[in-house]
Amino acid sequence: MSKKNNGNLNETLKKLAQIVNWFESQSELDVEKGLEQVKVGAELIKQSRERLKEIENEFKEIKKDIQK
Repeated sequence: MSKKNNGNLNETLKKLAQIVNWFESQSELDVEKGLEQVKVGAELIKQSRERLKEIENEFKEIKKDIQK
């Protein structure tokens, strides 16, 4: 994954789920805290997309090797 996130894709997805759970658990939303959660979530989504692209490229390389 990108250097900013030392975890793997599964860890990133768990962190995103925690953010979703946080929003769902709020009876009265603190807008400032909510904004911070959204910023963190946006960065996690960006990192997940980057990692998924890396994984896709790895699968393509494996497929090329198998087809040789």
